[in-house]
Amino acid sequence: MYNVEEYKVGIVIPAFNEELTIAQVVNSVKKYGYAIVVNDASTDRTREIAKDAGAIVIDHKNNKGYDSSLNSGFKMAEELGCDGVITFDADGQHSVNILSQYISHLKKGVDLVLGVRPNTQRFAEWVFKVYTNFFINWSDPLCGMKGYSMKLYKNKGCFDSYNSIGTELAAYGIINGYKFVEINIPIIEREGAPRFGSIIRSNIVILKALMNLTLIKNS
Repeated sequence: MYNVEEYKVGIVIPAFNEELTIAQVVNSVKKYGYAIVVNDASTDRTREIAKDAGAIVIDHKNNKGYDSSLNSGFKMAEELGCDGVITFDADGQHSVNILSQYISHLKKGVDLVLGVRPNTQRFAEWVFKVYTNFFINWSDPLCGMKGYSMKLYKNKGCFDSYNSIGTELAAYGIINGYKFVEINIPIIEREGAPRFGSIIRSNIVILKALMNLTLIKNS
């Protein structure tokens, strides 16, 4: 584990039916910190494979979705006494080689380390990016690889409260003046179906999250 006595990192991995990639993901990240897999009521062998690979596995009896999975993962990281948390996708799209950069920034006192992908996949993501880039100087809100200080999480009191697709805590940190950096990250082509399902459904989910962010920001 990566300097566990000096700086404890929880790597939170939400997973739903990711048996094809979860072992590789867990094995690649666990040397950097606690691999915390949140099994969101998978119907395949995600749970068993993750556990065999050495992950700390949290089980949801019912499918609660991406944000609820991250909420569960953050709570576990807090229980483990982690100093920082990095969210990491279970589908194998994130490069483990970037983790050392995230941890280095967090150890230096940065509260938010935000990944920036080379391209945008959906129309609604582009709209979300235009909004956050213009209003709060945030380039890629829907990148799933983000790093957080535990101080930021504790001050906010939760990771997500309105199904923000992993954006609420980071937006809170930026808007309230917490120190953040952005890092360009590569994306590896995923195996299996995309997290948010069909193009129409995914665009609706993303636009709802954007609407909630604008309401909170302007309240």
